[in-house]
Amino acid sequence: MARTSRKLDALASLLERTNGDPKRIEAVRRAQNFRRSWIDLAETLNRIRNQNLYEKWGFGDFYDYCQEELTLKKATVDKLTISYNTLERHAPQVLERDGVANTIPSYEAIDYFHKTIGDLDEPPPPAANDDEGEEVAVLPRRGRVPLPPTPELRREFEQAVFDEGQPVGELRKRFDQQFFPRPAGADDLDTIRKASAAARKLAALIVEIPGLPDKQVRRVEAELGKLREALDDMLPEVQEKVAKATARADKKAMRAREALAEGGDEAERKAPRKRKAG
Repeated sequence: MARTSRKLDALASLLERTNGDPKRIEAVRRAQNFRRSWIDLAETLNRIRNQNLYEKWGFGDFYDYCQEELTLKKATVDKLTISYNTLERHAPQVLERDGVANTIPSYEAIDYFHKTIGDLDEPPPPAANDDEGEEVAVLPRRGRVPLPPTPELRREFEQAVFDEGQPVGELRKRFDQQFFPRPAGADDLDTIRKASAAARKLAALIVEIPGLPDKQVRRVEAELGKLREALDDMLPEVQEKVAKATARADKKAMRAREALAEGGDEAERKAPRKRKAG
């Protein structure tokens, strides 16, 4: 990080000495401070992309500009800009905070919010068929499809993210099981993997213990080898069970999200319209 900071410091100084574009200098300065003020940087990045300012500065691609000049990777840029847009949409009051008197959530926490319930009112992707002809959910993101929350859970989640400013690690501990319940067989799979790793570690350790008879060491190694083989033989069946349970859970979650979206559309259609004046 020190090397990156020095590069940004030097670039900012150079731009200031050579009367560089003020908006370009602002972007560099905010990149320097984004750990403390990611909202300012995200707002600037959105403006640079929307106005194609990077082209004016000699860059043909927005992400190339971010990587080469601001030392920001594409994944970080996407998290920043999506998180800013999520705040604009779901908690615009956070954008007015100074970060001192009121907490500003981390962009990682806002990204977690977006990936769980931030896009609930967006149309779901169409379903597809797997190799056996069964309908499967097309994931809107990498990984599991989150279950839509109850109104009570949503209020609790929004308070934890926007008002309490909890770090993303705490949010995952508190809410992952609500949005991504563990599929059937997942605990068994974890236990098998842990047991196999423990057997492998024990086999490596006993040969280093001085004083143990070689015959006993060889016997234990052989038994541990048999145990690992038995565990390895169990893995495919359990993995298949977990994969099928996960697919069913994702399909259930997708249908629940579709039903929620359809309910919102229906409510909007039934909402009374205001008459135009005059």
